[in-house]
Amino acid sequence: MALKGYLVEFEDFFPTMVEKLGAEGFLDELGNGFRLLMDEEKGLITLESLKKNSALLGLQDMKDDELRSMLEEGDLDGDGKLNEMEFCVLMFRLSPELMKTSRVFVEEAILNEL
Repeated sequence: MALKGYLVEFEDFFPTMVEKLGAEGFLDELGNGFRLLMDEEKGLITLESLKKNSALLGLQDMKDDELRSMLEEGDLDGDGKLNEMEFCVLMFRLSPELMKTSRVFVEEAILNEL
């Protein structure tokens, strides 16, 4: 994963998770990940909440500028924070294999809602 000048290595488990959990289950897990990282009072992922909770993801050694870069990468509205939608979009963008199959994923999620 490359974030504005930084390289963070991770194994992409998202396609396997989608396969095992289905579209709805995977979205639930993304929501759980968001809530794990968010500032409970603000309901957003902030630099402070990311620093505080990054150890839960094995990212405790990341520097502030690396964490800030992660926020900037997903921050679509420019407020310096991530809401749940921005977080989910970022997670999709960071998974090349999931991006390839996202159409099928979205169709499955829509069909489950009907």
